[in-house]
Amino acid sequence: MTDLRLVIFDVDGTLVDSQADILAAMGVAFDAAGLVAPGRAEVLGIVGLSLPEAFARLVPAADAETRAHMTAAYKGAYADLRQRQSVDASSPLYPGVRSVLDALDAQPGMLLGIATGKSRRGLRAVLEGHGLAGRFVTTQTADDHPSKPHPAMIAAALAETGCDPRAAVMVGDTEYDMAMARAAGVTAIGVGWGYHDRARLGAAHHLIAGIDELPPLLDLVWEDA
Repeated sequence: MTDLRLVIFDVDGTLVDSQADILAAMGVAFDAAGLVAPGRAEVLGIVGLSLPEAFARLVPAADAETRAHMTAAYKGAYADLRQRQSVDASSPLYPGVRSVLDALDAQPGMLLGIATGKSRRGLRAVLEGHGLAGRFVTTQTADDHPSKPHPAMIAAALAETGCDPRAAVMVGDTEYDMAMARAAGVTAIGVGWGYHDRARLGAAHHLIAGIDELPPLLDLVWEDA
């Protein structure tokens, strides 16, 4: 195993709080199909899945054409919302995230990555808006992989960085992140400030209540590696 270490982050609900735009865009998507949008908890419960999979779960009785129409409406609405206001306003970083990313990035051999259900365009907007575009050496999105919890995103991140699964962790707020990590053979770290409550994070190897707990936890995870 090399000396490299890889910390892979989810985005929505882990690094940034984008729920206002997610809920608004979902409302537009359901309006476009003439349907009543589900409540906040149900919508946030599917965050992390790719949009086709999310709509398959939210409107299982709808045909493929309707779901495709809803997916397009959601993407258009989300992009429109992003243009109306800054990323800091629409998808603010959670408190402490920037300083922890800075601290991890400064450690020799520590690599940072992304595995997200967002599109490549959406991820680019968030990272550029927060001045983080060059921070992550590997970025995996829903455009290029099956939806979480399929392990393809993590497998690609490991291949791109040359890291062994034992030298990698996945940090996320949903059960899909934890299941993906387990399937890929990496350590699953669940966060307590996101969109799934702790009861849904049972597959996590570790849980943290604040982002400041991550660096010392990583020391423990890798102390014998």
